[in-house]
Amino acid sequence: MSNESDRRGFLRGTLMGVAGLGAACSLEKRILLAAVQEGAGSEAKPKPDIDPASMPCGTIGKVRVSRLFLGGNLIGGWAHSRDLTYVSNLFKAYNTEAKIFETLELAEQCGINTVLIDPRDFEPVLKYNRERKRSFQSLVCTLPGIEVDKLGDHVKELVDRGASLVYVHGIVADQFVMAGQIDALGRAIQAIKAQGLPAGVGGHSLETPLACEKHALGADFYVKTFHTDRYWSATPPENREEWCWYRAMSAEHGRYYDNMFCLDADKVAAFMESLDKPWIAFKTMAAGAIPPRLAFPFAFRQGADFIVAGMFDFQLEQDAKLAIEAVQRANARKRPWHG
Repeated sequence: MSNESDRRGFLRGTLMGVAGLGAACSLEKRILLAAVQEGAGSEAKPKPDIDPASMPCGTIGKVRVSRLFLGGNLIGGWAHSRDLTYVSNLFKAYNTEAKIFETLELAEQCGINTVLIDPRDFEPVLKYNRERKRSFQSLVCTLPGIEVDKLGDHVKELVDRGASLVYVHGIVADQFVMAGQIDALGRAIQAIKAQGLPAGVGGHSLETPLACEKHALGADFYVKTFHTDRYWSATPPENREEWCWYRAMSAEHGRYYDNMFCLDADKVAAFMESLDKPWIAFKTMAAGAIPPRLAFPFAFRQGADFIVAGMFDFQLEQDAKLAIEAVQRANARKRPWHG
């Protein structure tokens, strides 16, 4: 018997042993069971035990989007992995085109209809829609490095390719505000509006949406980092520095090292409560440091209208169920739902 057959036999025996545990047999185990059964000619793939219609939705502009977005960082390998240097390569190695297609299909089966994606990683989503005759929606950021005067053409290209919504990349918007180039940020917003779309603005710093509102730049929605600081690697409050994401990472323990994305969640929530605009929260799990069972309820209770979550295929069903439950239990939140 070959080593591969031995491996399959071991996995099959082990997984079948736990399959009888009912609820304990997660989607992860069912995916693995399907994989080890491939040698027996089985091509059946597990479907999530979830009604896609149960996923709550809202609207941004004229686009109806699920309250839970699929994050695109896992597709492009844009990992915030602290000092684990191999993680980005691992993401890219795992997420082959076939796996991306499988993940998008699973997302649809869970009621998730939109992915937040970088233009550099857009093609697999577009190819999925073409080949599967699907219409998976995309919230696409503007590409960093594009001159403001050329943003109009860039946004038009994104829309022509199939972008459902567009927002100013968080790094771009933050750096405009850092440099005091408020007019440039305003022109970037107008470049999106010129294509007939609502204009979003991303950012890690609260200073960015504050500046947009102070100067009445006309942003229609915000894509803002948001998470609690109750996790081990969070920078201690006394060491948190505005704009830390754009400075050299410190070698000193207890300071910023690709480990924190929202410096003060209370201030963010209070500011967003004052706005009558949709808010898409991202980095709600602090790039994997906070479990979704804690991160999702926190974000929705504190006022987020939508959540972006990077999810592998084996995480989608569980995370979708957690998001649905979190929305249902967030009715007592102070901020009304927008979108």
